[in-house]
Amino acid sequence: MKNHPLMRFGAITILLFGITVVSSSAAAPQSDTSNQPNLSVTAGQSGNAPAVPAQTTASDSQAPTVITLQDALQRARKLDTTYRTALTAAGVAREDHVQARAALLPSLLYNNQYLYTQGISLPVATTADTRYIANNGVHEYISQGNAHEVVSGAQFADFNRTTAAAAAARANAEVAARGLVATVVKTYYAEVIARRKYANAQLAADEAKGFFELTQKLEQGGEVAHSDVIKAELTANDAQRVLRDAQLEMDKSHLELAVLVFPNFNQNFSTVDDLALPPPLPPMQEVEQQAKTKNPELYAAMQGARAAELEVLASKAGYLPTLTLDYFYGIDANHFATYTPSAEGRIHNLGYSASATLSIPIWNWGATQSKVRQSELRREQAQVELSAAQRKLIADLKSFYAEAEGAKIQVDVLRQSADLAAESVRLTKLRYQAGEATALEVVDAQNSLVTARNNYDDGEARYRLAIANLQTLTGVF
Repeated sequence: MKNHPLMRFGAITILLFGITVVSSSAAAPQSDTSNQPNLSVTAGQSGNAPAVPAQTTASDSQAPTVITLQDALQRARKLDTTYRTALTAAGVAREDHVQARAALLPSLLYNNQYLYTQGISLPVATTADTRYIANNGVHEYISQGNAHEVVSGAQFADFNRTTAAAAAARANAEVAARGLVATVVKTYYAEVIARRKYANAQLAADEAKGFFELTQKLEQGGEVAHSDVIKAELTANDAQRVLRDAQLEMDKSHLELAVLVFPNFNQNFSTVDDLALPPPLPPMQEVEQQAKTKNPELYAAMQGARAAELEVLASKAGYLPTLTLDYFYGIDANHFATYTPSAEGRIHNLGYSASATLSIPIWNWGATQSKVRQSELRREQAQVELSAAQRKLIADLKSFYAEAEGAKIQVDVLRQSADLAAESVRLTKLRYQAGEATALEVVDAQNSLVTARNNYDDGEARYRLAIANLQTLTGVF
């Protein structure tokens, strides 16, 4: 029991120390994290890249929207003016075809008309006696249905022309859709590559800073000259400048993608880096076959030439007669009634009539001949455009396939170069610490590493864009 006072003194000391710690921690100000950068890591970044700051604004309070390439394509289809214009043109051409088909079919109208003609002022005059013989009586009521049909060679030719024009418009809409895919792929992966290059610039800046600190330590130990410290510091300053430029380029590419895919210019989004999963490249024979059967530009040119040929037929049909058929049923009488009272009894007013008119063109001051000449000029132009589309398809197919094949081969080489450059930096730094390499060799190895990583990232994006350009000719494969 001799230790009781000592134990009591120790317990009191611990209690007072605990109260002091709690009070100081309660009084300490809370750290403000509102201005801290929000770091997000995206899968697929090259190397052990550090986190890239997400593109958010101060007013953004929600988590950023994550969009994939397919999401970007779906959003862009709703906003791109060129694509929407092509869709509108296709819809208008389709309605033109519907109207041309309706012109071939009989139409049904119901006419209601009242006619008044000045009568003869005689006591014995009837409702049919008129001073001015323009109608069938002083009072004439017409209420009848009319079945109307026009038979013309120009209408049949115009119907076929609108069929070809609608097909060409649909093909042009497909051309616009595939062109939009290439645009979205280019903009989407430009944003992804900009983030990668920013990460590479961060790594380079950290590497340069670490080498600068290493030279300072070695200088203090008398192992290296002060010139090595100066060279390392210059390299670190350049790395910081490159980092700021990479930040600017990343922000710029982020804004360009936001304009393309968001109607309300939302900048609070992030993209998925899927460059590590490139699509395969089919053999050349398969690509050629798809281009022959699924190329919308060639199909649009073919349908345009067909429409121009049918337009020539439609204009030449202006020399042919036109047959108009009409059938009327209803009331055409002096009383608006189904029956008219008379001395002999009631007379039925309901009746029918039919007429057939053959209109033969004789002379219109050369208007029909001028229309024929116009359509022939358009036909010649359509044939030239078709020939140009065929030649362009062959050239573009070979060029785009060669670009995709070369980009695919280069991706593997660039990946190997990036790995070798990283190993070169590690070995050169070890040699420098052992006094077997110069500071210039270390700086060159670091610069080569950044260049190799950026080239590898550009190579992956180049292959994706090459595939997208090739698919504008062949469709998705």
